[in-house]
Amino acid sequence: MAGETHTLDLGQLALSSGEGRRLDLDTRVEPLVLAGQRYAPEHAVPVRIDISRTTNGYSLRLRADVPLEGPCMRCLEDAERKVAIDAREVDQPGEGEDLSSPYLDGDGLDLGAWTRDALALALPTKIVCREDCQGLCAICGENLNAAGPEHAHEPEPDPRWAALRELRLE
Repeated sequence: MAGETHTLDLGQLALSSGEGRRLDLDTRVEPLVLAGQRYAPEHAVPVRIDISRTTNGYSLRLRADVPLEGPCMRCLEDAERKVAIDAREVDQPGEGEDLSSPYLDGDGLDLGAWTRDALALALPTKIVCREDCQGLCAICGENLNAAGPEHAHEPEPDPRWAALRELRLE
């Protein structure tokens, strides 16, 4: 694996207007914390960046398949999920806020922050160990994936009949 790149100096590419370049790099992605749980790739992530020089700025595209690891949101067992990222940024200095990328400062591209934010936007609504995960029992907390079909609890008595339990017929 090549060295990790967190910040990329686009000025060193010396691209002229209309010229482009594709780079394959590795970057470290900071962990995401969702509902108090940590989700992060174990190693640096290989990313592909397409860079196009415009008249006074850049047009950028970021693609990656990020192997995300963390607890399942249903049963809390280990979950691994590959999340595909395909993000684009345009930076045209002086053309307004909509055409200004927060990841570019001059010619310096904050690749780590861009990858992390793109990952956060591409996340599925739930990170689960498997699609048919049954989660935890709401009563005892047992993992229903391992419990089997015989797992059951005595139903709670109907609260409308609670007053009858207090009757003493002696």
